[in-house]
Amino acid sequence: MSSLAPEPSREAILDFIESERLAGREVGRREIAKAFGLSGGGKIWLKRMLKELAEEGELGGDGKDRPVHPRGALPPVLLCEIKARDRDGDLVAAPLEWNEADEGAPPRILVERPREIRSRKLASAAAGVGDQVLLKLTRLRGMDGFAYSGRVLKIMGKGKAQVLGIFRALPDGSGRLIPVDKKAQGREALIPKGQTGDAQDGDLVSVSLRREGRFGPPEARVRERLGSLKSERAVSLIAIHTHGIPNEFSPATLAEAEAAPHASPAGREDWRALPLITIDPADAKDHDDAVHAAPDTDPANEGGYVVTVAIADVASYVRPGSALDREALERGNSVYFPDRVVPMLPERISNDLCSLRGGEDRPALAVRLVLKADGSKKSHDFHRILMRSAAKLSYQQVQAAIDGKPDDLTGPIRESVLMPLWAAYGVASRARDQRQPLDLDLPERKLILKPDGSVDRVIAPERLAAHRLIEEFMILANVAAAETLEKAGSLLIYRCHDEPSLEKMRALGEVLASVGIKLPKDSALRPVLFNRILAMIKGSENELFLNEVILRTQAQAEYVAENYGHFGLNLRRYAHFTSPIRRYADLIVHRGLISALKLGDDGLPKATTLAELRETATRISAAERRAMAAERETTDRLIAHFLADQIGSSFDGRIGGVNRAGLFVKLDGTGADGFIPASTLGGDYYRYDEAAHALTGERTGESWRLGDRVHVRLVEAAPVAGALRFELLSEGRRVTSGHSGKSGPRRPLSGRAKGKPPFGKAKPGKRR
Repeated sequence: MSSLAPEPSREAILDFIESERLAGREVGRREIAKAFGLSGGGKIWLKRMLKELAEEGELGGDGKDRPVHPRGALPPVLLCEIKARDRDGDLVAAPLEWNEADEGAPPRILVERPREIRSRKLASAAAGVGDQVLLKLTRLRGMDGFAYSGRVLKIMGKGKAQVLGIFRALPDGSGRLIPVDKKAQGREALIPKGQTGDAQDGDLVSVSLRREGRFGPPEARVRERLGSLKSERAVSLIAIHTHGIPNEFSPATLAEAEAAPHASPAGREDWRALPLITIDPADAKDHDDAVHAAPDTDPANEGGYVVTVAIADVASYVRPGSALDREALERGNSVYFPDRVVPMLPERISNDLCSLRGGEDRPALAVRLVLKADGSKKSHDFHRILMRSAAKLSYQQVQAAIDGKPDDLTGPIRESVLMPLWAAYGVASRARDQRQPLDLDLPERKLILKPDGSVDRVIAPERLAAHRLIEEFMILANVAAAETLEKAGSLLIYRCHDEPSLEKMRALGEVLASVGIKLPKDSALRPVLFNRILAMIKGSENELFLNEVILRTQAQAEYVAENYGHFGLNLRRYAHFTSPIRRYADLIVHRGLISALKLGDDGLPKATTLAELRETATRISAAERRAMAAERETTDRLIAHFLADQIGSSFDGRIGGVNRAGLFVKLDGTGADGFIPASTLGGDYYRYDEAAHALTGERTGESWRLGDRVHVRLVEAAPVAGALRFELLSEGRRVTSGHSGKSGPRRPLSGRAKGKPPFGKAKPGKRR
């Protein structure tokens, strides 16, 4: 169109802008000019017209640097800041630039959940609170106060995580913040008078940094008081708030749980006469699985056994889309701290209605497994039942009874219930041994707490055959659930575990070479390869260390909607079925079985799509990682507090990690992890040999390598951060003159080395 094209009316321009916005296309001066054939003087007129429309409140944006859009409506693509998560765990955003004085409260934007992000990449790929993101917007109507939904096109900037710390009050009314992050130790912040909020000395607080210059500590303002750490059993509060773990149920969720009636026996098979028993840790409060076994009476299966695994029927209480369901999905799993449990479901459900208490009627979803004499599974079938547990036992009670030392509770059922279970486990073990799953042997570290929540002692509970019995039966039930759902063509969430990466296998080969073991390069990557290595080191001084190294070599298991197998268990298909009280994945599998086998109307909704299950799997995998990190950090803090009054004491341990900054040491007994800065090793310059996982002195040839035994002195403890600093007392290897690999006494450190700052100077290596 020529430059003589007629100037469009104001209404025509506004109609065009609105139509393009609804189509999801950005509109600027160029697009308007092209649409109406304007050029030359027409473009000058358009610039003036758009300015007038903006001044009159009809348009937002200038059409040059920012796209234009009708006032009151947001442009189709907008830079936003993610402000928070709502009760359902969804991210809520608002426009980054918004003048509340002129335009009122900013519109709430529901950030769409990513559907195709694999959980292992979630940490780097997904947006989070505080991020600046470019969103493609869609207008919503009548959706819980949300004006728009937005799909993340690009993360423009990662937001600063909230800074958490312990508030320490000063006499003048100001305060200081002791950070809870290990890497921030030694970098306290000042909180001026008037910026302390309602924080009291010893409170856990969230702050925003107001000024951070090159010199002097930064200034901060208290944003929120999160709780007092002076109260009993409060150390886990730090991890709960650091990781954003929901720890209070909404009123709607609690009301729904309290109103739930006991499940009706209607439509269920009555299995109350079957003497199912629960076997759990002695201090367990919820009991979601029960077992029974008996010889198979079928003459065609001589030597075989029938094993029954009954699991609490959580699906009968937690219906899809309910408040209980939404909150369970947000939590993903229960989180187990040494000083508390943050449950996935309210206690009314987890510790009462769904807990398989002895002598009480409870609904359950049960699988009957028929095993052949060689341990392989002949058949299985699922049933929705009403059961009554015959006994609530601990692992220790069961083991003692099997070993011929029954008590008053186990004595009457030893021959009729416990010994058949033991015999069935012996049969199942044959198939397990044939399958050769990864067989790591790592002691569990358990903290025994005093009434005030501090550590009394650290123990390594004995690994009993009774533990293995229950684990093996649970694995069999989980496999049966996955097989049943696959056969029915049902969607499900799998528990998958990938094989180790090539990079990790190379690193393992280097570590093994350092202790004289050659890793076969042409062997197929199977769990049996690792089991052969573990057998070679059984009973040696490197046994525990190499078990940990092989564990770190493994990929992390995850939940997925599309199966790729379980490497560690050496299984083609696997799902979690046996713990729906504490894992949302298991609840999904229960619902799938109920729908697939037509066991009720409370199963997986028919409208459920693969994309939805992918999203759910991603969310609960992320929640699992969050829980693991929080549990580990809380244990570290409690251990650091336990050792804080032992400054100056010496300990034996082993080097569990090496990098340029220093050595990471794990102590014997407590399993405490601490750091030795390279600058404190002595008067030499130490080079990092990545291939050998070692620090070696240039002048002396003295070297410390991953796995070396060491003798150390504790010189500093930071309980709030869970950080420990050690001083090395033993000598290293002398690589220049042939070494024995053994440590001897070490000369005292120089004053210069002792004065080096302890924390915040290095990134720790990978830890269990």
